[in-house]
Amino acid sequence: MGRTLPTITQQISDTEAALARFRRTLRKSDQYILDGMFAAARRHTAAISHTDALLPFEAALLAILLEQAREIATLRQQVEQLNCGTGYRLVD
Repeated sequence: MGRTLPTITQQISDTEAALARFRRTLRKSDQYILDGMFAAARRHTAAISHTDALLPFEAALLAILLEQAREIATLRQQVEQLNCGTGYRLVD
């Protein structure tokens, strides 16, 4: 018996395909960012598939936000290390 529901990976791909016209209207630099956001969602497909309380796209957006928060935390840590190493505050 075959699957009756598409996999999370398929749902993310379908959403990306549905947004193809939107993507094409973006600047090239923004297209790369959007592609990266979908890649971030794909890195968390196992977690997304275990979110019964959310719609799949909502869970994918949460995964994207998680990746962005991780990147921000990493950048903050790097800035803090630079601040401590130079004796100057690079940001307030």
